[in-house]
Amino acid sequence: MKSEFSTSWLSSVQPRKQRKYRSNAPLHIRHTFLNAQLSKPLRQKYGKRNLPLRKGDEVLVMRGSFRKKKAKVISIDLKLSLATLENIQRSKRDGTKVNVYFHPSNLQIQSLTLDDKKRLAVLDRKKPKETKNKTEKKNAPKETGNNN
Repeated sequence: MKSEFSTSWLSSVQPRKQRKYRSNAPLHIRHTFLNAQLSKPLRQKYGKRNLPLRKGDEVLVMRGSFRKKKAKVISIDLKLSLATLENIQRSKRDGTKVNVYFHPSNLQIQSLTLDDKKRLAVLDRKKPKETKNKTEKKNAPKETGNNN
């Protein structure tokens, strides 16, 4: 097993190699590990099932003690692959408040921040194809050249 990171590596049955791939991945690839599922209206609108989390996205917590709470993403930790949410905190024993970290698989994106041009490009690239145009072409009568 090589020590440096290989982008051509696809998968392995061995868990140690999977863990090594994730822990040694550079930050631009770690960003894709932060995928969170999209809500049903967003899925239909953009034709994608999930997207990487970004600061400013509004998410719904799906699992854990904060289930069914909506909040805005305030920060993302690429090293730990975790996100913190606005106004979701735990109180420590001494009374201080601490932000709670969430894994992106436990979150569902409710609304996207579309400030970034790169994110807009990703969404435009994978838009669902127009099904209306295909059905109109199928139902339209075919024109033939022999109209005498």
